[in-house]
Amino acid sequence: MRFLHDTLPQRVRFASGEAAESLGDEVAALGARRVLVIAGAAERPLAERVTGGLPVVHLHDEVVMHVPVEVAERARASAAAHDADVLVSVGGGSTTGLAKAVALTTGLPIVAVPTTYAGSEATPVWGLTEGSAKTTGTDPRVLPRAVVYDAALTLGLPADLSAASGLNAVAHCVDSLWAPRTDPVNQALAAEGVRALRTGLPLVVKEPDALPGREQALYGAYLSALAFASAGSGLHHKICHVLGGMFNLPHAATHAVVLPYVLAFNGAAAPEAEQRLASAFGTPTAGEGLALLRDRLDAPRSLQGLGMPSEGVAAAAEAVVAAAPAGNPRPVTPRAVTELLGKAWEGAEPR
Repeated sequence: MRFLHDTLPQRVRFASGEAAESLGDEVAALGARRVLVIAGAAERPLAERVTGGLPVVHLHDEVVMHVPVEVAERARASAAAHDADVLVSVGGGSTTGLAKAVALTTGLPIVAVPTTYAGSEATPVWGLTEGSAKTTGTDPRVLPRAVVYDAALTLGLPADLSAASGLNAVAHCVDSLWAPRTDPVNQALAAEGVRALRTGLPLVVKEPDALPGREQALYGAYLSALAFASAGSGLHHKICHVLGGMFNLPHAATHAVVLPYVLAFNGAAAPEAEQRLASAFGTPTAGEGLALLRDRLDAPRSLQGLGMPSEGVAAAAEAVVAAAPAGNPRPVTPRAVTELLGKAWEGAEPR
């Protein structure tokens, strides 16, 4: 056995009902005196509640999916105008992504308070959209210094959005098993992440006002992000970034639709990874386990249903082939990707 694994420098506090206290401790540990809070308009009341004891100088609430460059520039200007010395993000992946865009150019530390299962808070990956193209990169400056996980903050996330967000986390696990820098450590994290998510997400849908399922889902989402941060972005995420940038599709739902097709495409060519996933799902095959979970969550089924035009398949396939990671278990050819995207657009049976 031989591998190279990086462990990222980040502190995590996980405690339901203790977000405000945990956040106060983390901001104090950084010695911060001028907090810029980043939260979307819908999350503003929640953000005001958990940051009420902090020295907040401004709450910036312009948050847009896929982080358009012009939105990032306005957030950076806001941080400069208020002389902020720390960023506190309260929300989902778009909110964390905007905080990362500010940190990328300012070097300001981030304390992230996730309210979904997006996982961005545990990775040094940033993304910006300009026109119809989404650019991603990795930079240690954007990794939040600390993450405050409080499952009680996810109680307001509707069951359908919880399911889509949770399947995004499952996608992090799946991609981590064959991404460019995969290793035994992140493979183990990914397997435990799948186990926690397939246990927790159905409970969230069944009992949306209860904490046990949401705690399991949040725990699984964190593990999935750790695995993804180490292993890197695999084919699945490259596809979803292309689709998100080109067609402005909803991020989590796009992952939920595309994942079974990528699993079917790569699984047969990566039998060890497929069997590890099957064991984590508790089913004979990984495809059966994912299908069962998607059925239980009533997950979205097609890219067509998300608003992608049929004529976009060819252009998207070309962009995916150009962005495909090295070392994918199967060759990523224009014909293969066009077929994969065509099936995902229709919602056909993954094969």
